[in-house]
Amino acid sequence: MRSYIIERGEFPPLLADIPDAPERLFVRGALPSSEEYRYLCVVGSRHASPYGRRAVASLVAGLVGNKIAIVSGLALGIDADAHTAALEAGLPTIAVLPSSVDDTSIYPSTNRALAARILQKEGGALLSEYPEGSRAAMWTFPARNRIMAGLSHATLIIEASEKSGTLITMRLALDYNREVCAVPHPIGSEGGAGNNRLIREGATLIRNADDLLEVLGLRSSTDPREAPRTLPLDLSDSERALLIALTAPLTRDELCALSGLPAQHLNIALSSLSIRGLVIERLGKIERC
Repeated sequence: MRSYIIERGEFPPLLADIPDAPERLFVRGALPSSEEYRYLCVVGSRHASPYGRRAVASLVAGLVGNKIAIVSGLALGIDADAHTAALEAGLPTIAVLPSSVDDTSIYPSTNRALAARILQKEGGALLSEYPEGSRAAMWTFPARNRIMAGLSHATLIIEASEKSGTLITMRLALDYNREVCAVPHPIGSEGGAGNNRLIREGATLIRNADDLLEVLGLRSSTDPREAPRTLPLDLSDSERALLIALTAPLTRDELCALSGLPAQHLNIALSSLSIRGLVIERLGKIERC
């Protein structure tokens, strides 16, 4: 599949409006209609933790049935996981590259097979501002990030350390007056310390896909269509007992008493449920997401 050029006047309106928009883009594939789809930029660490990988898979899967396109940078780690999750969920996905979009230049080369999968799907596209034969360089990564943030209605940070390059995309999104969201991480998690700082400074905390739909304007916090929460079918007995007991935020001691679980079993079940995004602990109390 050969690339083609779109000029600034043909860009999706959000990208065309940023002050440092490129003059043209090289495209392979077909961009989802910006009139029909909300674009969500999903980024995170190249050294993704199991927690971060589960978070991106769960959140993207929860967007099925909505006209949302996932934008990311094809990088190793969370970016690649975001594209993969979108493909598996049947959502369009757009990879913005720090190199040109021809097969021999795609960066990183280890994700060429993923790029090919993106192009095979309807609504899948590769984007770059660089002509054929252009290799990635240190300065092309932040330049690439401005396109990702500029294209998107919101940017979701899955996992970032305090000094992560992912935070460049976050700052650009703020400069463009776009919504910035972040997934909370356990206290002491170095890989997620940047996320927790962002939330403390005002980024929207994302607990589940419904939070993302609200950010994107596809569901209100009081949407009458929102179904009552049901329990997943693949829970262990301990996990099920905890979720049934969590009708309101509870301390661990209260949860032990109500669920009847020994402390060791409770802690194991809580860890599992937290990784799956089904519970969250804050201000000393545990609550369902």
